[in-house]
Amino acid sequence: MGIAVWALIVYLITILVWATVVKRGIGEAMIVGFLVLCLFGGADFFALLGTGLGEAFKQPVVFAAMSFTFIGFVLTQTGIIHHQVHILNSMLGRLRGGAGYVSTLASAGFGALTHSASANAATIGSVTIPWMERSNWPKHIASSVVAGNSGNGTVIPPSASYLILVGLATVGPNIDKNATLVAMFVVAGYCVLWRLLCIFYFVRRYKIAKVSGEELMPLRRSLKQGWRSLIVYLGIAVPILLTVGVGAELIARLLGDKGPDAVKAIDILLWIPVLLGILSLIIGRKQLPSTPRAWYTFIASTAPRFKDIGATLVFSFAGSAVLLALGLDKQLRDALTGLNAPAIVTVLIIVVIIALVGGPLSATATAATLGGGAFAVLVAAGVHPALAVCAIMVAISTEGASPPGGPSIFISASIAEVNPAKTFVPLVVFYVVPFLIIPVVVAFNLLPIPH
Repeated sequence: MGIAVWALIVYLITILVWATVVKRGIGEAMIVGFLVLCLFGGADFFALLGTGLGEAFKQPVVFAAMSFTFIGFVLTQTGIIHHQVHILNSMLGRLRGGAGYVSTLASAGFGALTHSASANAATIGSVTIPWMERSNWPKHIASSVVAGNSGNGTVIPPSASYLILVGLATVGPNIDKNATLVAMFVVAGYCVLWRLLCIFYFVRRYKIAKVSGEELMPLRRSLKQGWRSLIVYLGIAVPILLTVGVGAELIARLLGDKGPDAVKAIDILLWIPVLLGILSLIIGRKQLPSTPRAWYTFIASTAPRFKDIGATLVFSFAGSAVLLALGLDKQLRDALTGLNAPAIVTVLIIVVIIALVGGPLSATATAATLGGGAFAVLVAAGVHPALAVCAIMVAISTEGASPPGGPSIFISASIAEVNPAKTFVPLVVFYVVPFLIIPVVVAFNLLPIPH
């Protein structure tokens, strides 16, 4: 193995040890890992340091990821998400096990807007777990559903993990970012469909009853109170409709000769958070602070969220640039060629490694440390670049459901007041193993996926 491969291994070990043994924040672990990487350059230490940081500060996706962190806070604090959950409950609550379907779809809606597994489990779990328990869901299954669904926050783009992955030096130049984003949405839809099938099974396995009609708000009333909360999804739909398919063709024709270039200039990863932010602030304005002092307190309360995500973003890109400078992509391809392993075996190995590393690390850290190398190996094995990104993201999304360290497990278990260990088996069977199989199916294009 070349020096870059050894550098990657040491990089991973350093981050794992710093985060899990030394028990320091993941942001600090990423900084230490980056410095260790630069040491592999020997006399070129400072040159690699400059290369890495220079590349990191040029990444436009840093803005998008940081924006989503703030938007998620606004959506929760203004009650927008709770209104959406009430609407779903009015629509589906009368079904057998309806609270489980509501929990799954609400986590997908929340995931599409805020992209955080832990926040997903905490926000959706606090509302839906009590409803599930009142309709006779076993506590450990209700907790497992919420923890398993929290992966929606990672797999539905453009999550911070997705932004990190497509921004890496080994990935970004080799993909069409708009086409890959659409493919990722479709793959995320398949993941949500699987989670709904799990609910269908649980309802029949545990003979789940309907929620009492007296506990449900009529749909007309929930829509009257919360219809504005649905407008935020225009922040996702509009940029996609303007840049993909018929919408893009129409805009290009209307603008004449400059049309195609104008459409390409629309950066989805920039405009989705901008529009989401504007819409969430307008819709939730009555619940937002009204004085400068109150705004200061409101914004300051988000600071802990930015500390780790900011450091993780910057130093993940910096680390990726250093690994590329050391020749990681070429060395991984050479190592793969030397193994002569069938493509399916290669994909399985990569997926399992990602899931194992994703247990102790956050999704963003996993994307940062393994994303570039995994992408290079999958593409070398013959996987289409867009599908490689999708497969990696599905594997990374097991973070919240991977025992024993997934934070979503403990969040949902505390809400359900159940021993987290009781959720380990259902989580592995329904929310980890299937999400190791789905990436293989995706990588080999066995499902209809535009790319």
